[in-house]
Amino acid sequence: MNDSSWGAPRGAGYWGTPEMGAAPAGPAYDMHGAQQTRPMPIVPDAPDAGRDDADDRDGEATHVSGPLFRDEVPQEPMTAPVPTPPPSAPPKKRAGRDLRAAIGVGVGLGVVVFASLFVVKAVFVGVVALAVVVGLWELTSRLEERKGIKAPLVPLAVGGAAMVVAGYARGPEGAWVAMALTALAVLVRRMTQPPEGYLRDVTAGVFAAFYVPFLATFVALMLAADDGAWRVLTFLILTVVSDTGAYAVGWRFGTHKLAPRISPGKTREGLFGAIGFAMAAGALCMEFLIDGGSWWQGLLLGLAVAASATLGDLGESMIKRDLGIKDMGTLLPGHGGIMDRLDSLLPTAPIVWLLLVLFVGSG
Repeated sequence: MNDSSWGAPRGAGYWGTPEMGAAPAGPAYDMHGAQQTRPMPIVPDAPDAGRDDADDRDGEATHVSGPLFRDEVPQEPMTAPVPTPPPSAPPKKRAGRDLRAAIGVGVGLGVVVFASLFVVKAVFVGVVALAVVVGLWELTSRLEERKGIKAPLVPLAVGGAAMVVAGYARGPEGAWVAMALTALAVLVRRMTQPPEGYLRDVTAGVFAAFYVPFLATFVALMLAADDGAWRVLTFLILTVVSDTGAYAVGWRFGTHKLAPRISPGKTREGLFGAIGFAMAAGALCMEFLIDGGSWWQGLLLGLAVAASATLGDLGESMIKRDLGIKDMGTLLPGHGGIMDRLDSLLPTAPIVWLLLVLFVGSG
């Protein structure tokens, strides 16, 4: 506020007394010319809320804390920049399974197979039949859990075991007869249940009978030859070496995916590793384990085994992707289920049996 706001006359002094030569005027003076009232003292303006006293003393504009308008955004206080941590090194490649458990289980299975194979052939036939029954149980269980498909397990298990025994005892004709009877048993067994889903269930049952026990029967057919133990050993060595070569080379050098939509972990480099390892092992096995065999036959045999083992692995991966699972079971630590070990063996068995018959005869 200033003085004029209180209505003081222009000619008055600071305290309202008339200046020299100026006539008194206004209500502040009576008829005697004496001052009757005292002028109101000048009161300094009250500081606004949030005003800085130092700014008032300097006559500068006041500063109010906070934004002056609602749409103003207060500035964040400046802070020291946070140092960016250096980029971490890329993680090292690691195996997707417990290698110690996988190696231990693999060695244990190898001991059982070799002991039964070279001691009593009938015991090895029993081992194959047991693996077939467990594989059928895993497959039918996953089908029912994930898809609601109820393939009858009892006729599949009985017929599958009979198929393996018939192949060893009666040859290919016995295997085909057992396969036909197993399919018929699946059709009849499913008739005891409601008709809804009948075609779906029996189709899955016939597929399971062909996929697991019928293909496994060719192992029994190889065993039935005079040098059957060595033929089966060659079959097992080539399949295992093919898988090992694919894993070792693919893990170390794999960059180009082989079938990313089916099995993202498989690479073209791994396939070349499987072919190279299997061909080398085939040449050695045909030269030293199979009577009448030749190294060049082993090269062809190894190439065929690498192709069939890879296709078999991809085929089971396709089934597991359709079911939405990683493994068929958990029976074998580090490996998954029995079917996860039979995936490359099953389609390879008829290939090896056929090529050995062509190269050195049925024995």
